[in-house]
Amino acid sequence: MHQPRLRRGRLLAAAGALSLTLVLAACGDSGSAESGGGQDKDTITYALPPNATPNWILPMATPEYMATHNTAIKWTLWTPVVNVNGADGEVAMDAKGSLAESVEFSGDGRTATITLKDMSWNDGTPVSSRDVEFWFNLIKANKAAWGGYSEGRFPDNVAKWTVVDDKTFEITFDKVYNENWLLNNQLVNLYAIPQHAWDKTGDDGEIGDHDRTPEGAKQVWDYLIGEAKQTDTYATNPLWQVVNGPYTIEEWTSTGQVTLAENPEYDGDDPAHIPTVVLQPFTSADAELNALRSGEIDYGYLPASAIGQQEQFEAQGYRIDPWHGWAVTYMPYNFNNPDMGPVFRQLYARQAIQHSIDQKSIAEVIWHGTAEPTYGPIPQTPSSEFLSEAQKSNPYPFDTDEARRLLEDNGWTIGDDGIAVCENPGTGQGQCGEGIEAGKRFEMNVLAQSGSNETDNMMAEIKSSLESAGIALNIQSKPLNQVLGQSGQCTPDQQACSWQLSFFGTQGSWYFNAYPTGERLFGTGGTANFGSYSNAEADRYIQKSLVSNDQEAIRNYSELLTKDLPVVWLPEPAYQVSAIREGLQGTGQDPLAEFFPQRWSWGS
Repeated sequence: MHQPRLRRGRLLAAAGALSLTLVLAACGDSGSAESGGGQDKDTITYALPPNATPNWILPMATPEYMATHNTAIKWTLWTPVVNVNGADGEVAMDAKGSLAESVEFSGDGRTATITLKDMSWNDGTPVSSRDVEFWFNLIKANKAAWGGYSEGRFPDNVAKWTVVDDKTFEITFDKVYNENWLLNNQLVNLYAIPQHAWDKTGDDGEIGDHDRTPEGAKQVWDYLIGEAKQTDTYATNPLWQVVNGPYTIEEWTSTGQVTLAENPEYDGDDPAHIPTVVLQPFTSADAELNALRSGEIDYGYLPASAIGQQEQFEAQGYRIDPWHGWAVTYMPYNFNNPDMGPVFRQLYARQAIQHSIDQKSIAEVIWHGTAEPTYGPIPQTPSSEFLSEAQKSNPYPFDTDEARRLLEDNGWTIGDDGIAVCENPGTGQGQCGEGIEAGKRFEMNVLAQSGSNETDNMMAEIKSSLESAGIALNIQSKPLNQVLGQSGQCTPDQQACSWQLSFFGTQGSWYFNAYPTGERLFGTGGTANFGSYSNAEADRYIQKSLVSNDQEAIRNYSELLTKDLPVVWLPEPAYQVSAIREGLQGTGQDPLAEFFPQRWSWGS
């Protein structure tokens, strides 16, 4: 799932922030305007991922609306308080793209003082500390519905919020935390949203300080969330016309095509260089490739299957740059599924499944060398100090014979149709495990993201190798938004709990903040912990990684989840292999999967 997403941050003052050096593919600004087709162009067309239809605009999202493309669009409209990117090879504070002028920590490390730049909303009203407080009050009163919430984290860990003046506010936390985590995983959540235009409970409601009481904040939240679900009004609803970013919404069609228009009133440090940006959705990678061949796209991508055609596209005036991500890819198990949940809760069963995934062959053959195997919860490449030795070494190499042995040693027998059946139920040694009845077939269903030949082929390969191990896999494909919408947390008695496995990782399942902790992904109750994985030891390591500057805790977390398999680890594809029309400049590719269309320009 494209995180975020919630975003990262970095200390602006001299308090020593995380500096994570990433080895990126070269993404220079080579090429001529002539070959690019026109230095006088005032429009660019950018291809969105297959079936990634933008469907959310509000800078506060519930979990099912947190795909990367939604967040990237919001950032062009409402500048985040703290932003970072790694397009230049180092994940660091993006001063131009941040609303904050500075962030400073107190001597005891508990209080962050944030000073805002002197910027205005496009209706002329100054952006103020009150606008950030407004956002915070809505999040605090509606935290259980907010996609960024994890119990004990933001906003729970905020002990005091103080507005110092119109441009400065202080956040005092409940205790001392790892400062890198605070900056890169907590403060980056902050937005300023227009209190003077949005603090009301209905279309005809009066603007007031409704957010300053829990009841009023819930009413405002319900109103804004309800309006944000009306995608057909995004270009006309007065709420979404009040922005402080470099662009405004000109058009948002029912098919998901979004046209951004330069904000003529923008007064920040990151203005638009191209007046009009068209974000074009596609139903499949093949459809996008055909549009690229015909020259309809200025900034698109090659599916992995088309890598062999690179020279053809270069001859057409494109440069080809892989866009690698700070991410992991996986299929979550639904541990609460009433049918297969008891099986998924057995470690030997998860080990058998992982042994049946030929990650190296999938990466090399199906993804044509553009993917890297993933063995645990920390991004595998580039290498970092966060990786454990266990995750580096892969404890579950491809071995379907070992997978069958694991099943047979734990009460399963391979049936006449080649699928394992539980013949020895119970909780003792050599038995199937708690909740698994005699005669239970090892048969799983996966709901997979559609629109990608590589994903389709990967699922077919996984199905085949699982069958070799005695495990059946049924595959159903749907668009990304539907997969995310049907993969939420649940309890066994809920009808929505029918899903078993879910895949939404054609471009990577989860893009991390710069400090890749797991409180939201694999912490008990985490909002992005779709499968309801719970491990008390993992929770302890996660907690320690948040409060200690010692990196041993996060390496212990890496080792534990590499071995305990909260999900099915899969190869991590490049975010995309970009095809960029020559002459288009400013297209450095951020490994955190953000894009900044305001910085794109046609060369002179």
